Amino acid sequence: MSRILVIAGTDSSGGAGLSRDVAMATTLGCAVAPVVTAVTVQTNAAVIAIRPIDPDLVAAQIRAAFDSKDTAPKAVKIGMLGTPEIAQAVARSLPLSLPVVLDPVLKSTSGGQLMPVAALAPLLRHVTLLTPNLAESALLSDSAETQDRQQLQVQARRLLALGPKAVLIKGGHGDGPCATDHLFHATGHQALSCPRLARGKRGTGCSLATAVACRLALGDELTTACHTAKNALFRWLKT
Repeated sequence: MSRILVIAGTDSSGGAGLSRDVAMATTLGCAVAPVVTAVTVQTNAAVIAIRPIDPDLVAAQIRAAFDSKDTAPKAVKIGMLGTPEIAQAVARSLPLSLPVVLDPVLKSTSGGQLMPVAALAPLLRHVTLLTPNLAESALLSDSAETQDRQQLQVQARRLLALGPKAVLIKGGHGDGPCATDHLFHATGHQALSCPRLARGKRGTGCSLATAVACRLALGDELTTACHTAKNALFRWLKT
């Protein structure tokens, strides 16, 4: 069984974070080596408390995951980091040879602020795929939130200049009959669409990024991994 390293926070409600990461990875036939960055107390409506883990302990968890070559992860997914110090510890500890998917968790769906934008900077040069939603793409590129494809391309160019090899701007929080994600990379652009469902769920960002990391660990190239991950997310949202 392929194994991925998931660096993220816990969510006491089970609706997001490592709980969702493990659930999605399991459906795709991957095991998870979890690295806890923060313990959060949440409900579906609010973030009640956040306790970040010591950065040295976060780094130690990453090192331990690679101690055995037989079970070493083949891809990395990064979610909630919590503090700039944890982000720096992760950046120093990541192996350079693996694909890395970064879901830039800046706020929770229930409204709590989870990470300052500038704290992600040390990580971006390690990232294979950055997966912001529309609001996160606007914040990270210092521009207005939009669904316009040309404006998203401008945002993507700014984000790619920060270091990631590719950017997947997710359209799930937008409007219209289709939820369209836009994959931008050095050689082009692909639009990934599915029908927009009447209701959403918490943990969609966690789930999609984890699904991409799983498919990369299983040997997919990036565009195929993103397509397959979006289909897996759509199936989960329909249940």
